[in-house]
Amino acid sequence: MNDRIGTGRVSLVGAGPGDPELLTIKAVRAIRAATVLLVDDLVGDSVLRYARRGARIVHVGKRGGCASTPQAFIEKLMAAEALQGERVVRLKGGDPFVFGRGGEEAEHLRALGIEVDVVNGITAGLAATAALGVPLTHREHAHGVMMVTGHARGEDASLHWPTLAAAAAQGLTLVIYMGVSTVRSLQAGLLEALPAATPVAVVQHASLPQQRHAVGTLGGLADLVEQHGLGSPAVIVVGDVLRGMHHAALEAQPMKHARAA
Repeated sequence: MNDRIGTGRVSLVGAGPGDPELLTIKAVRAIRAATVLLVDDLVGDSVLRYARRGARIVHVGKRGGCASTPQAFIEKLMAAEALQGERVVRLKGGDPFVFGRGGEEAEHLRALGIEVDVVNGITAGLAATAALGVPLTHREHAHGVMMVTGHARGEDASLHWPTLAAAAAQGLTLVIYMGVSTVRSLQAGLLEALPAATPVAVVQHASLPQQRHAVGTLGGLADLVEQHGLGSPAVIVVGDVLRGMHHAALEAQPMKHARAA
């Protein structure tokens, strides 16, 4: 079977959280070299300005809760372009291998004999805490990190929040992607093993000029999201690494403590 019809290849490129200055040098080089770019919804024009003149840019928007391009169609399109000899970049927000479906895409392409390389990007969970001036780990507060999705489907929909909370209670920071739409149910599950006073933060549009955030406690997480009108794309952070921020927020409560410039 001769599937190597063309000389093209595919790069799965992480565009980072949105700020173009957080792109890696390798990502910029890949974008500039591409003849075809398949671009996710969360990748902004400030990133696409690095594309070469004449490159074909195809928007294949994917965002939870919105109409999305079917994943199977994206995989077929990537393969078809590569087999025609195009230099394809699949450009994704954050990192392609952190809730970006990059693993599925790489498997599909390699099964067809198409060469794939991966360019990592800064994932939103890291960008969100960095934007707040808070670490994901801290020698005195957290010796590890768990990154999970609150938007699980199919067999993964049985994600057990009390179990995750019990693990977090051992000194881990919990970072939840795509959890705003299910915030009440995940909050209830986490409260089965974590104190209501556990600090939390919700960060929307991390690293971008329109970034907003709210800081509070696990017991008031869902109300916090509603009060401040926070929505997708957002990251929820749970853990003692936020304790200093939470105390500062309490002191600033008369100023409606939760918003970032």
